[in-house]
Amino acid sequence: MAYDVVVIGAGPGGYVCAIRAAQLGMRVAVVEKGKTLGGTCLNIGCIPSKALLYASEMFEEAGHGLGALGVVVAPPKLDLGAMMKHKDDTVAANVNGVAFLFKKNKIDSLQGEGRIAAPGRVVVKGADGAETTCEAKAIVVATGSDVARLPGIDIDEKQIVSSTGALALAKPPKSLIVVGAGVIGLELGSVWRRLGAEVTVVEFLDRILPGMDGEVAKQTQRLLEKQGFKFHLSHKVAAVEKTAKGVKATIEPAAGGAPLTLEAEVVLVAIGRRPYTQGLGLEALGVAMERGQVKIDDHFATNVPTVYAIGDVVRGPMLAHKAEDEGMALAEILAGQAGHVNTDVIPGVVYTSPEVASVGKTEEELKAAGVAYAVGKFPFTANGRARAMRHTDGFVKVLADAASDRVLGVHIVGFGAGEMIHEAAVLMEFGGSSEDLARTCHAHPTMSEAVKEAALAVAKRAIHV
Repeated sequence: MAYDVVVIGAGPGGYVCAIRAAQLGMRVAVVEKGKTLGGTCLNIGCIPSKALLYASEMFEEAGHGLGALGVVVAPPKLDLGAMMKHKDDTVAANVNGVAFLFKKNKIDSLQGEGRIAAPGRVVVKGADGAETTCEAKAIVVATGSDVARLPGIDIDEKQIVSSTGALALAKPPKSLIVVGAGVIGLELGSVWRRLGAEVTVVEFLDRILPGMDGEVAKQTQRLLEKQGFKFHLSHKVAAVEKTAKGVKATIEPAAGGAPLTLEAEVVLVAIGRRPYTQGLGLEALGVAMERGQVKIDDHFATNVPTVYAIGDVVRGPMLAHKAEDEGMALAEILAGQAGHVNTDVIPGVVYTSPEVASVGKTEEELKAAGVAYAVGKFPFTANGRARAMRHTDGFVKVLADAASDRVLGVHIVGFGAGEMIHEAAVLMEFGGSSEDLARTCHAHPTMSEAVKEAALAVAKRAIHV
């Protein structure tokens, strides 16, 4: 079979690349070893976790948040089976949606393990062991990432779980140890905390949410502690063993010192993810690698002709939307157009409650680069809509270049932060200033007014604080 493009991996990067290439008139095939399309994101990542996050938020709201609004209900009862069905139905709708789009765009879906046998040639090994060879003018590696593991700790997805097992627990654990204070650990810890678990987070670094703005991380930690989270920062996990009652973890100070023993029903290992490149034949082909990632140029090309790579297997944040933008850009490049991804304006969201959202540079990054900047902040406690909805936790922070006023970064902790961050992203894509944002009329009363007020605060002219 001959194609213009063969994509290996049907996650967000791969399927978006395939669809865009098909729209541009190319003959496209996608190789996927899983039984369904959509990759980690749709099947065991972004989509199912958000379904459980929302459902658990509604459970907590019914139990603790409605009375103050004059809505009196009986204490809610948890039907975990129904909640999991909601999650599974959400996954199915998204996965089936991708399959529909493949048919609509006449994309061939090849189930099996893909291996690049030579430049321009992909071998697909099916479940029955039979192999099919595809010829392609361009091969796109979009195989995503896998769970990073702790040496010596076996994940059984029952008592010692990864994010995959944490999305499918048979019952809420009475206690949960989360190893890693990054996005995945805090989100899934939030789900089970709302459903009754005592959550303890162990983090090797001296802070949560590595890579995010330091002030944002501190505020988020305080809010999570108010919700019942316990944190052991600057600690490493030395051992995890199963016991008659559950799991026992031995942790040690990162700088050395006496160990501490923690016990729980379940341990979630959430220390990050690593590029998934095994079995692709990259080493035999001579594809250059760098720290486990596929090395690419500015046009997503590897050092081997016809072979390209996008998404979690290449440099940059491991985010589904970053992979999607790269997939679209690469398809346009292959069609002779000018595809491009602005890596300075890729938003990130933590779907805790409240949410945390960020785009652009943090204060720490600007200080390290020696960039002079001005800061504008506005708290949601001074926002009328936030008061009306009883969602006054958090703030908006705008970082602007001290000389040009160009916005370099925006950081939000607050209800709906993941939706509010995008006006900052659009502003930054156009090289906008804090004054541009401050002079843009915002509807009243909205949470988004806090973004405008933070922009006004850059020049020390916020109105409502």
